[in-house]
Amino acid sequence: MRFFAPFKSQVTAIMMIAGLVLLPTVKISAVSLPRINSSPGGLAVITGYVRDLGGSPIADATVAIFRTGTSKLLKQVASASDGKFLAKILPGKYSVMAVAQGFNPMTIADIEIGQAAHLEYGFKLERSGSGNTLPEKRLDRNNPKWNVRAAAISRSIYQNNDGSKVEVNEAPAEPEQAKNSGGKIQTVAATYYAFSDHGSFTGFNAASLIPLKENADLMIAGQTGIGKDAPNRVDTELRFKPVEEHQVRVRSSFGTLGTVATEEKEDKLGQFTLQATDEWTIRDGVILVYGFDYSKFTGAGNDSSISPRIGFQFDLDAKTRVRTAFTTQTEDHSWSRALELEGVQVAFREPVAVEDFVIANGKPLMNRSSRIEFGVERVLDNRSSIELNAFVDTVFGKGVGFTFTPFDSSSGDFTKLVGNQQGSSRGISLVYARRINGHLSAAAGYSFGQGQKISERAITNPGEFFETGFFRSLFGQLEADLPTGTNVRTVFRLSPEATVFAIDPFQGRLAIYDPGLSILITQSLPTMGLPVHAEAVIDARNVFDFRSGVFGEDASLKLNSAGKMIRGGILVRF
Repeated sequence: MRFFAPFKSQVTAIMMIAGLVLLPTVKISAVSLPRINSSPGGLAVITGYVRDLGGSPIADATVAIFRTGTSKLLKQVASASDGKFLAKILPGKYSVMAVAQGFNPMTIADIEIGQAAHLEYGFKLERSGSGNTLPEKRLDRNNPKWNVRAAAISRSIYQNNDGSKVEVNEAPAEPEQAKNSGGKIQTVAATYYAFSDHGSFTGFNAASLIPLKENADLMIAGQTGIGKDAPNRVDTELRFKPVEEHQVRVRSSFGTLGTVATEEKEDKLGQFTLQATDEWTIRDGVILVYGFDYSKFTGAGNDSSISPRIGFQFDLDAKTRVRTAFTTQTEDHSWSRALELEGVQVAFREPVAVEDFVIANGKPLMNRSSRIEFGVERVLDNRSSIELNAFVDTVFGKGVGFTFTPFDSSSGDFTKLVGNQQGSSRGISLVYARRINGHLSAAAGYSFGQGQKISERAITNPGEFFETGFFRSLFGQLEADLPTGTNVRTVFRLSPEATVFAIDPFQGRLAIYDPGLSILITQSLPTMGLPVHAEAVIDARNVFDFRSGVFGEDASLKLNSAGKMIRGGILVRF
């Protein structure tokens, strides 16, 4: 959802004029996405996104449109929380600038826009203070005269009130033409070390986006590592547009899940998945997604699953969106950070415990669950949004690992058990998100309904692991994006009734789904002039090792999954 916004502060106006004046010295990092189609009504439509060099969206950035060769502001919009923007304008020749507090402005110059055209552009902004602007390169940049000049410029600009057009007497230097990197291969690679109560391992993740032609690209991603719990997996995704209204995605993956021991032998268990979807834009604001999911075990198992996938999204107006969907899940998608490569989401999978599969007739059974969801999302203002969802989940079979610990055991003996979760749950979730300022944002969510929880009878009768009951779940998330290049994301989750979710009630709305307190810290690193973006990552999950469980007089029963894990590494994007 996008919406128009007037100038929000004196700082934004100063940055826009400074961007016009200093543009020839600024490193341009704008990506032109070659999407052109007709738009009803005669007005041209410009859409796109604003992100930082690390690929994270920049919310509340100003995208301004100027008549080429002048400094007259014709149109301006603000980017939404996902960094996307939309502007409508008459045909002509324009320059489009993106500017955000704490970042150097970027411009795409001399854009020819025809009648009823639809253009899409992407901006990747560089943080200010990197030494790439003319004032930063001056030896006397701390001289008070620069402050005096900035003050004079601000007085000239701030005379314009909300909604008025900006007129600047000084003629800015001609902006430099942005380089189109639409055919450039993009790669992200990360190496890390992780440890938990299950052991430690060293991992390596990498993904590349390869443009094949103007309307098609290919993503290849892989995971490997050293250690018992290190994930090993290969993913591919082909994305292409046969016609303007359809976006087709074909995604496949293969990964090893570990070794399964049966009465006959031990064998490795692998899983192959294939997903194909078509995103059909019926008209502006109306999208239909349909396709299928296929999954099959290899090696120690031969179970398989195939199911449809369908979703519908309708924008009632510029601030209200309604959607409904039916999806299935055969994998536990758990990650702390899904990376973006020009619209392709790369989610590196976490280690999977083989004990979490149910064994029947000497073969592991595939975890299967589905969700029917109805939701409404509303943008309240330029800083906040609210989302309400109702869902019905069906679990056809899902292995849930438990640890049974007797209290009277002096040796601390415990037993590993696996319960077969089946049944249904239904509930409602409410999520509120707000940008507090340019560096701080927060979100909170609450969900309730009828679902499944750990039964206290399971302590004396291991065959009765689950029972139906009322559940509540809540989360709080606080994210700080500091000017130093540090990003801190803190998430707290709580489900007090020992609830066991086959599909998380906040699925798709959070970065971290682990219980308790989790912290994700990223820090941009100096690149020493190399054409890369590097950052250090510290990922601490479930810091206090909180796990759902029940306690009896003689023993306790706790979940095995989502235990404490700490991981640190280096990520490089080039």
